[in-house]
Amino acid sequence: MDVVRRAVTRDQLAGVAHAAGGAGRHLVSVSRLRGGSKKGVYRLTYDDDSTAILYIWDDAENYWPTSQVAAADNHADPFSHASGIDLFEAANRHLDALGIRTPRIRLADRSRTHYPADVAVVEDVPGESLEALLHRDPRRAEPTLARLAEALDVLRRHSGPRFGKVALIDNGGVSDGSSCEQVVLDRALEDLAEAAARDLRIADVRSQLEGTVRRLAAAVHPRSEYGLIHGELGPDHVLVDGDGHPVLIDIEGLMFFDVEWEHVFLRIRFDEHYRWLDSGGLDEQRLAFYTLAMRLSLVAGPLRLLDGDFPDRAVMAGIAEYNLGQVLASIY
Repeated sequence: MDVVRRAVTRDQLAGVAHAAGGAGRHLVSVSRLRGGSKKGVYRLTYDDDSTAILYIWDDAENYWPTSQVAAADNHADPFSHASGIDLFEAANRHLDALGIRTPRIRLADRSRTHYPADVAVVEDVPGESLEALLHRDPRRAEPTLARLAEALDVLRRHSGPRFGKVALIDNGGVSDGSSCEQVVLDRALEDLAEAAARDLRIADVRSQLEGTVRRLAAAVHPRSEYGLIHGELGPDHVLVDGDGHPVLIDIEGLMFFDVEWEHVFLRIRFDEHYRWLDSGGLDEQRLAFYTLAMRLSLVAGPLRLLDGDFPDRAVMAGIAEYNLGQVLASIY
């Protein structure tokens, strides 16, 4: 079923803005920020020139195919879409308790009285993303990278009783799957099947890739300790505040899991700057297996997203193409 996209207007958000900002301030303008694929992200500007960021969790703001949106409510699947106010609030609580900076919540509302969807209004952190700073002035980004490494170490040491999304674990829930490596294996085989169905280059070597995936998975030894990970921590998901401190955003995927999964993503996204974040002591067999699994995810995921009407199509196509090359290189 096609989702009808609608433009969100200032008048529609007046009630949310008033509830978050108080009676003495009035909403002047609303602008949609680029990048969100699962929720709408807007900047609210008030008549005193102050600003705030609005998150809207609504099907009309989600660019993923309908089947992916429907699966998001299954929090027992560690890799189900990390979207929703419950995940957001649970992640915020955990990060705040650990002293990890994330935008402060001004309003979290499920009542649908101010807007016909779950919404949250958070602090608009002044400054730029770490991604932008790394492009503009890598040397100036070094103190922020060092502080981010400290935050990652805090997350790594904060172990959970079971693996899974923090909202699920907080409520005594149990994730699907017998282990992190089993969950990753199942996901990797699904991603391989989807990628093969969409690209002949993968289809031609599917059996060889499946053999490699299974061989790498078989080499991983069991583990029963799980650290806290962001789940998708690229430099675009880190803001830099006025004091150079990292501020984590898009936190809904926070979960207890193998920290190697986080570090594989960090290696890919931070590239040469990963040296600042490499804490050592990671399981090399897990890293090898999770790297191929992550690459398959970064092929199948963008191609899946392109089944819909996601606007930044060239970016997604580029991500898929680059990682497809990396996947093929792993077997040649």
